[in-house]
Amino acid sequence: MKPGDKVICINDKIDLDKNEEIRRDFEIWITKDKEYTVREILDNNGIVPGLLLDEVHNFPKFFKLINRFQEPAFAIWRFRKLNYNTKPAEALSEIEELVEVDAGELLKVREK
Repeated sequence: MKPGDKVICINDKIDLDKNEEIRRDFEIWITKDKEYTVREILDNNGIVPGLLLDEVHNFPKFFKLINRFQEPAFAIWRFRKLNYNTKPAEALSEIEELVEVDAGELLKVREK
C-alpha cells in the first residue's frame, strides 16, 4: 500500500480488552466494507505500521510507546487494497483492436 491507494476495511472489530483504549485514542473509527483512501503510512518507529486515511481525521495524541504526539493510525491488517482498473478506455481500445484482428483473420479463413 502507498498514499493514494484505495482500500476497503475488512475488520472494524475492537477486542473487549482494547475497547477503552481505542475509544480514548480515536474520536472517529472505521467501518467494515467501507472504502477509504490512504493518506499516509506511519512506521511508528518500526514497531507497527499504521494508516492515516483521507476520509478520517482524528486529533493527535501522545503515545508513550513511540514517545511523540501523532494522529492515531489504523492497523494495516484492517484493510485490503482495492485494485481498480485505472485506464478503462485504454483497455477497451485494446479489446477493440483484438476484435478487429480476429474479424480480419476470420475473413481470410473463409476465403480459403
